[in-house]
Amino acid sequence: MPTLLLTGFEPFHTHPVNPSAVAAQALHGRTLGGSVIEGALLPVEPGAACERLSALLDGLTPDAVLLTGLASGRPQVTLERVAVNVMDYRIPDNAGRQYQDVPVVADAPAAYLSTLPLRATLRAWRDAGIPGGISDTAGTFVCNTVMFHALHALHAAGREDVPCGFLHLPANAEVALAEPKPVPYLPQEELTRAVEVAARAAIR
Repeated sequence: MPTLLLTGFEPFHTHPVNPSAVAAQALHGRTLGGSVIEGALLPVEPGAACERLSALLDGLTPDAVLLTGLASGRPQVTLERVAVNVMDYRIPDNAGRQYQDVPVVADAPAAYLSTLPLRATLRAWRDAGIPGGISDTAGTFVCNTVMFHALHALHAAGREDVPCGFLHLPANAEVALAEPKPVPYLPQEELTRAVEVAARAAIR
């Protein structure tokens, strides 16, 4: 059966939970459009995250890859258009390291564009009553790192036709309550539904 790899991240920084992890766990094992969702959690540390992701890509050889993470402060779910080959961390990762001007992959391209069906996903969200948009920066933290790593690994394996990209989720209520200042949020059920709709669009 075709497989969609769906990843989320563990909690990080001051966030008590990570909505992307909750969504990935909730959707793990679901069948959508004839494809089974393989949900997995990634550590918020670039070396361990990329190692785990490589093992998943090699072991599953997925037919689509949807990477997800938290962007607290954003007002809606957002698809990332581009991943850049740089790690420049504003805050430490979960291993306590703070990289600056370090490439994700040495001697690799400067950037990769998402291969997810961005506009089709936006239409699917709109039809489902979910606010969403396209972002032109995935930042330079671990979310960008894994997006770049996945796209580079697929290109290196000659599988650049596999839909692959990153989806940022806004805060859920638990994350918003822990923020020092007010941030927009969506209920976790809506965030999980947004991921499910994006997964359906990716496997069509």
